[in-house]
Amino acid sequence: MKITVMKNAHEIGKSVGKLFVDAINAKPDITLGLATGASPIPTYKYIYREYQKGKVSLKDVKTYNLDEYVNLPKQDKNSYYSFMHTELFDHTDIKEKNVHFLNGNARDSARECKKYDEMLEKAQVDIQLLGVGRNGHIGFNEPSICFSKGAFKVNLTQSTINANSKYFDENPMPTQALTMGVGSIMKAKKIVLIATGIEKADAVTAMVNGDVTPVCPASILQFHHDVEVYLDEAAASLL
Repeated sequence: MKITVMKNAHEIGKSVGKLFVDAINAKPDITLGLATGASPIPTYKYIYREYQKGKVSLKDVKTYNLDEYVNLPKQDKNSYYSFMHTELFDHTDIKEKNVHFLNGNARDSARECKKYDEMLEKAQVDIQLLGVGRNGHIGFNEPSICFSKGAFKVNLTQSTINANSKYFDENPMPTQALTMGVGSIMKAKKIVLIATGIEKADAVTAMVNGDVTPVCPASILQFHHDVEVYLDEAAASLL
């Protein structure tokens, strides 16, 4: 696990954004696993600004998002489908047919998850972008008694609901989501994780220096052969 500590989220966004732009230019049809939340926003901003400067094209890039809320309309401003379009896709030339999400409104969630796993297996993600939750979750893989394999429906913990409910000012936050499993995340050829803010310091310490345990799902990354972790000074303060 390679750890880079930078001054702030803006500096991280430039470094990770450049990593992704360089990877896309080296392999224009690259397959990316993407994350939502506050952590990747500066990275996405860097990518689309480089596109607007004519320095990268996403027209052949394929993406697979980590997760999506259950029973939240696709076009709701708080869906992860809407988030990705607002923060990245709508500012670039990526093709809608090349972006993939779990369908949180699927009638049969187990079947939807199985289908997504099959797509991921064929796609072979080149770079997976991650954040980490305050309780150590990656994707929506919450602390548990065992590591998940494939995609599944998860009941969100109160910690996650407390952290994310601030975005839901009109409707109640969903209490369930569909998420890529830990096993699927670990199949990515390369993983890049971003964590910023003092509230992530405990999770970062458990992820990097703690035992590998499903109580801190992110700790499994210690076993991946190619992980780069980007932290601001606050998130790294307990290391």
